Amino acid sequence: MTIQILHNPRCSTSRKALEMIRAAGHEPEIIEYLKNPPTREELVSILVAMDATPREILRAKEPLAKELGLLDPARTDRELMDAMLENPILIERPIVITKKGARLCRPVERVSELF
Repeated sequence: MTIQILHNPRCSTSRKALEMIRAAGHEPEIIEYLKNPPTREELVSILVAMDATPREILRAKEPLAKELGLLDPARTDRELMDAMLENPILIERPIVITKKGARLCRPVERVSELF
């Protein structure tokens, strides 16, 4: 399996994760998720691999999350996913996917857990 990274080149943490992957001798498939957002099926697959909920990958610091009321604990997983699919900036990054699983690599050192 190829290593994949959901990447935002403007994010320093995402850039550091990419550097760490390459420093470990791997050339990942880079998915610029703001340009090529995941489908619902892909996002569900990522969440399953992470054993996570949509709330765990919601970029809560993004002003749009507050504006849309997504920080309200009453919001459902489906509502969060719908918002993330419509506005991929709401997906926290970087997410790294390998044969060992998937992780939100915050802090960036978590990327080493996947090698």
